[in-house]
Amino acid sequence: MFSKGSKPVAKIDTPSGSDGGKQNSGVPSIISPDLKVEGNLTSRGDIQLDGTVEGDVTSRGLTVGEKAVVRGALVAETIRVYGTVTGTITANSVVLASTAKVDGDITHRSLSMEAGASMSGQIKRLERPIGGESATPASAGYSGQAPAKPYSA
Repeated sequence: MFSKGSKPVAKIDTPSGSDGGKQNSGVPSIISPDLKVEGNLTSRGDIQLDGTVEGDVTSRGLTVGEKAVVRGALVAETIRVYGTVTGTITANSVVLASTAKVDGDITHRSLSMEAGASMSGQIKRLERPIGGESATPASAGYSGQAPAKPYSA
């Protein structure tokens, strides 16, 4: 019971230790309405943006809330926009809700726009589906500047 010999120590595996952090809990990361982020966000899971983000966002699934403001490139498998985005959007599936305001180009495989959604920019078909970690704002063609305004007479 009180021997001087050493006893084996139990090894405790954490979720990030057992699979390199690749496990997705199914719960989205949330940027709340009172939070302002200056910098890029990257997640292997889903992100719900309700605050302000000045930077690029890359994730599996992305929802831009009705009061959210994003200035940067968005890259995800699925993107739903209810708020304001200034920058490029690249996704397999893009949904613009009636409250969405987008100033930038959209590259997609599937695009849905509800009546009332506002969009200024070019719409392009995505050649290859987005999946995994290969998609980045740079590979999506985002230069960090607002898109050029089309010529109007």
